[in-house]
Amino acid sequence: MARILAFDYGTKRIGIAVTDPFQIIATGLDTVHPKDIINYIKKYMLAEQVEAFVLGDPKQMDGSDSESKQYVKGFSTLLKKSFPTVPQHWVDERFTSKMAQQAIMQSGLKKMDRRDKDRVDTIAATIILQYFMETNRL
Repeated sequence: MARILAFDYGTKRIGIAVTDPFQIIATGLDTVHPKDIINYIKKYMLAEQVEAFVLGDPKQMDGSDSESKQYVKGFSTLLKKSFPTVPQHWVDERFTSKMAQQAIMQSGLKKMDRRDKDRVDTIAATIILQYFMETNRL
């Protein structure tokens, strides 16, 4: 089986998570600047087979699209242009950053390490991917 990559898109950083080849475990992979993301994915896909992309779908509390949706749509278009054969799936990302911050708080990390925004974005991407995996099991 191939891996699945998930993205927590932000205009400053994109958190990336990945499954194992058997798609059992979601793990934080990295955080990349948006301008570097396509090259990062191309390089990653030279070493690993990727079956699908999962994108966090930014929504308001009432379920409507948030202001940042336009940026994620642009990212989605760029992914489709760069990797036309890789399907995309969208997952509601409400609360993922808060869940990531809570997970970091409970991890016992030092205060300075808890402030690392890269870590929050990577964990948020992992939560998005884990949710996708849980809701798409047969």
